[in-house]
Amino acid sequence: MSSKIEALRGLTSDQLHDELLKLKKEQFNLRFQKATGQMEKTHRVNEIRKTIARIRTLLTAQKAAAKSAA
Repeated sequence: MSSKIEALRGLTSDQLHDELLKLKKEQFNLRFQKATGQMEKTHRVNEIRKTIARIRTLLTAQKAAAKSAA
């Protein structure tokens, strides 16, 4: 699990925003699949939700660090 967060920590703010956008699109697609009864990978919903939370946490930490440095 720590390797996931470490991989995300190596990304820049712009890369994190791009990854967040990609994950939100995938999350939407999975919700759509669930509504139409076509969902196969049900575990991906929780994985994506947790990864989105990790990215948002890192972005918040980066903003706080930028404010304290300024």
